[in-house]
Amino acid sequence: MTEEPVQKDSEIRRSNSSMGCGHKDDKASLASSQIAPYSHQPSTPASKEVWKKGGRMFSILLAVHLALLACTLVSSGAFEKIAVHDYDVFFLLTVMMLIVIIWIIFYLVSTARCPDAILCKDSHAGPIWLRGGLILFAIFSLVMDVFKIGYYSSFYSCLSAIKIIYPIVQAIFVVVQTYFLWISAKDCVHVHLNVTRCGLMLTLTTNLAVWMSAVTDESVHKAHSKLKKNVTDDLLRWLLKVGMRSSSAEVCNCNSQICQIFKNGYFWLYPFNIEYSLFASAMVYVMWKNVGRFIDHHSHHIHHLKFKLFRRTFFVGIVLGLIILVSGLGVLIVYEVQVNSSTESSKKSQALTMYYIFNIVCLGLMSLVCIGGSVIYRFDKRDMDRHKNPTRTLDVALLMGAALGQYAISYYSIVAIVASTPRDAISALNLTYALLMIAQHTFQNIFIIEGLHRQPPKEDHKHGSRQKDLCGLTFVNVSAVSLRVPDGGSTLAPSTAPGTEASLPSDLVRSLTAPKKMNWRRKCLREISMFLLLSNIILWIMPAFGARPHFDNDTELNFYGDSMWPAIVDICLPFGIFYRMHAVASLLEVYIMS
Repeated sequence: MTEEPVQKDSEIRRSNSSMGCGHKDDKASLASSQIAPYSHQPSTPASKEVWKKGGRMFSILLAVHLALLACTLVSSGAFEKIAVHDYDVFFLLTVMMLIVIIWIIFYLVSTARCPDAILCKDSHAGPIWLRGGLILFAIFSLVMDVFKIGYYSSFYSCLSAIKIIYPIVQAIFVVVQTYFLWISAKDCVHVHLNVTRCGLMLTLTTNLAVWMSAVTDESVHKAHSKLKKNVTDDLLRWLLKVGMRSSSAEVCNCNSQICQIFKNGYFWLYPFNIEYSLFASAMVYVMWKNVGRFIDHHSHHIHHLKFKLFRRTFFVGIVLGLIILVSGLGVLIVYEVQVNSSTESSKKSQALTMYYIFNIVCLGLMSLVCIGGSVIYRFDKRDMDRHKNPTRTLDVALLMGAALGQYAISYYSIVAIVASTPRDAISALNLTYALLMIAQHTFQNIFIIEGLHRQPPKEDHKHGSRQKDLCGLTFVNVSAVSLRVPDGGSTLAPSTAPGTEASLPSDLVRSLTAPKKMNWRRKCLREISMFLLLSNIILWIMPAFGARPHFDNDTELNFYGDSMWPAIVDICLPFGIFYRMHAVASLLEVYIMS
């Protein structure tokens, strides 16, 4: 019983010692591998596992301390009374991004020069749709950096140089990191293990710090946009605190039209940069989990799934989802015009009513569809995929964790509405909206998690191999018959017509090569996945681009106060926005696997 793990571990050590570019852990494993064949003790694998956990713990501690430092500076830089300026935050983020760029270059060079650095790849990590989404968000992030450079360059004479250097370094960081994740997301690295773990954790922490900075800047900008018509100049300076020194806020004015275009442009592109940082963080975490990992290809199934959008579908989910998407865009435009651009309370009430009715209908349909999908899974005959999969584990954790943000906002709204008096129609719609938001998140998480844990359909593959074998046998039999039967067909049985005998092999081949029809369960699951995907896109777009009734509805503001309620929303809403985009990626995977 003890020989098998020792043998596997010795094989691992021999493969590590054969690398010419490892570190001293490989030397230690080489020395221990010379003793292992004679000792046959199971302590070596245990000590190796302990050291693996020790290396991970060291990198986690490094990430925690850097994240706390960045969080402290970012949150302190948002308030003017604290002696931490925004250029201090920019300096820290610039230094962190430069270190990450240097480490990525070192990683790419070291793995390219060492042929045994990457012995295997995780087929589940970094799927093409996730990397495609990362590139899409990276493009918009680069456009945002260009707008930010143009904005700061409009009055560079009264700004610190770090405010112009920061977007330049961030653009380089986005390009280098996107290339790194595109080619290395599936790597299972086996050289410089501790350095790689620390480098990946530093990359993850840097992305989270950039995310916190972007969320803070966007929240301050949104609050300034809501209150700029009704506040004094002193409060304006306290709220604006984005990209300007506190002592020169009146000197550095953005009065030109091109400056206003750059300013509004890069604030509108902040949601894409926020999603880019979170997507990159998720992919880097999976790479960190795969450092030093050996994959058993006998138990690690590799599924080559093809994305066929317009095949094997009834188009019901796509059409209904597009209707929801287009309707949501119309509601968003009307909401922005009537709430943010108009001062009349009647138009504001109409916009809120229209917003809540649309979301109630959308969330109700999504909840019913998710329940139906979960019921269909009860009749699904596919086996559960119980193999180790860090990507799927992270997907489930992100879905459950990010949903907590929207749960918190909904429960705070429910308490405020129930405890407040008097109650009007908007309060009733708001209460229904909050309850449906909780139900929809719960049912959708159940549906997605069940879909991610199902094995892809194997019947097509089995059917294809069966076709190949039977068709080969048929062709062999046809050849044998053609050798035995003369051209005149004189040896045919009297009861069999020559035309029937001749057409039998071709009919058999045609029936064997005919594609197998998809069953109704898989078709329904595809329709459900596509409808939920499109619905989550519009539910991501609406709060990400300004439709936030939490600040426009007076019930919560009057109940919790002008300071507590905005703080709750600013903390929890980014997680809710990220949940929608991550749900889109997960639903796309469920659609392809159905």
